[in-house]
Amino acid sequence: MTPAIEALKKAGILYKLHEYSHDAQVASYGEEAANCLNVEAERIFKTLVISGDVSDNSKQLAIAIVPVSHQLDLKAVSKSLKTKKTCMADVTAAQNATGYILGGISPLGQKKRLPFRLDSSAESYETIYVSAGRRGLQIELSPLDLIKLCNADTADITAN
Repeated sequence: MTPAIEALKKAGILYKLHEYSHDAQVASYGEEAANCLNVEAERIFKTLVISGDVSDNSKQLAIAIVPVSHQLDLKAVSKSLKTKKTCMADVTAAQNATGYILGGISPLGQKKRLPFRLDSSAESYETIYVSAGRRGLQIELSPLDLIKLCNADTADITAN
């Protein structure tokens, strides 16, 4: 049981768990999930922790969720979050804020409530897959349920 699964159970949201044998030598966790689960990479979404400069020159962490088949467009997500400049958060900050390890960061059940941006492509699917909080475990759920539970906004945040 991970905090992500606990959050779904507590909220009464319908979901399916998909487990596969994680290969520690794999470089792309999302592509591994797509291959092992035989699911289109566009339906597997990776959870990225980003850091943006806000108006008082402080740093703000946020979450960007994009398909594993695409790259995050830092300018687009920065515009959506209304930050001056956005970059990937360092690993320690990401793990401390979420409570998860890299490659197993789930958008659900995180330690801190951060602003969320979900790529708008998610809305074109009945269900999508996100990390369940550990490598080798994915949650399949409705993107609308993910939006509701994470209080996420959608935006076009992938690079073309």
